[in-house]
Amino acid sequence: MSQPVQRAAVRSVLQKYINKETLKYVFTTHFWGPVSNFGIPIAALYDLKKDPTLISGPMTFALIAYSGVFMKYALAVTPKNFLLFGCHFVNEAAQLSQAYRFIDFSLKSDEQKAAIQSKYADEAARKDS
Repeated sequence: MSQPVQRAAVRSVLQKYINKETLKYVFTTHFWGPVSNFGIPIAALYDLKKDPTLISGPMTFALIAYSGVFMKYALAVTPKNFLLFGCHFVNEAAQLSQAYRFIDFSLKSDEQKAAIQSKYADEAARKDS
């Protein structure tokens, strides 16, 4: 591709995606609210590898309800906020996984719980060494 054609293609892409409307959107709470809120699902995904004894059942179920409500809200506002919906969809999936781990651990026998706790304690000791 020649340089003038390449420049024209780049200019066309820039005009299409970086315009006044895009910049207006980037400077709204419609954008920054969900972006800052993504810390919750990222933390939840990171916590999926941690010891199930650390999971707070009430907090997990509260976050499931919270994300469900805000997924509905994200589609109820005008214009629809798909970024907020995506944030809470990821959080809902992560929290449901945490709830499964919490319930599964709670239903285990005391011997199985002790084995799981020692496994995570051994892994923590290896990381500290």
